[in-house]
Amino acid sequence: MKSKLFGMAVCALAATATAAVAADKYPSKPVRLVVPFSPGGGNDIAARFVAVRLTEGFNQSAVVDNRPGAGSTLGTDLVAKAVPDGYTLLVTHNAIAINQTLYSKLPYDTTRDLTQVAIIGTTTNTLVVNPTVPAKSTKELIALAKSKPGALNYASTGAGGTSHLAMEYFRIETGTNLVHIPYKGTAPGLTDVVAGQVQVMISALPGTVPFINSKRVIALATTGKKRSAFLPDLPTLGESGVPGYEFDTWYGLHAPSKVSKEIITLLNREITKALSRPEVKDQLFKQGLEAETSTPEEFAKFVRSEVGKMGKIIKASGAKPE
Repeated sequence: MKSKLFGMAVCALAATATAAVAADKYPSKPVRLVVPFSPGGGNDIAARFVAVRLTEGFNQSAVVDNRPGAGSTLGTDLVAKAVPDGYTLLVTHNAIAINQTLYSKLPYDTTRDLTQVAIIGTTTNTLVVNPTVPAKSTKELIALAKSKPGALNYASTGAGGTSHLAMEYFRIETGTNLVHIPYKGTAPGLTDVVAGQVQVMISALPGTVPFINSKRVIALATTGKKRSAFLPDLPTLGESGVPGYEFDTWYGLHAPSKVSKEIITLLNREITKALSRPEVKDQLFKQGLEAETSTPEEFAKFVRSEVGKMGKIIKASGAKPE
């Protein structure tokens, strides 16, 4: 028994030493950052930010690899099943938490097969209405919707997406009945809000600001826990009659679950160091993202809470993938 225990101890020490050596040499070749969406948008902004910072910090190239398909599950599965050496990483947003419940069968388990490295940034969403809607505040919109159940339509960027679930969360929390009209992106949805084909939408701030500034839509509130630095005069939904409402879009870096803790720590340290620099924060801000930092443990806890929160919204709304 003693010899068996001794052997197990030796193996454990050897594994620890191997991991330490691997981390000490990491990275010794290019790092691939998989984005499970087509090029463009917040995910690409976040991924290219990470690529530049890792290339600068490690003196080793990091490249973005767009792998869209199946609501981001194809690219996510690629990373979940990659060799856990830290050379294949994932940059994605809320979809990683949404898909765990949205899809009845996934080829991976979000909390078991992936580990969180660092949050990168967030962008708020905005509740907007067509200018002809007789509601100039969130409370007025809620009252209008309750007085005419099913009369108001809302646009989304597609069934099961963040825009759809943010609006379903609003509908559930306010006890209102609005009809969902899915579109294939923010721009076509907002275009029909402007045209009056639909009356309401919750959409990501970066793509919505031009419509707000041109007064083609009226912004009633933002969806974050705190007011947005981009629209500081606009109240949050929590301030506007929907207490506790919070639904930001967030972006983060993830890795296969068996990547060594030493490598995860190195990656987190490099991202956190970059995000603490004022000029880097300003660069992200100009592209519509507010920089955020976290430890791997904090980000993992956050993702687990998001899986639970999104699961409740999906089940309550009956949302299904397209």
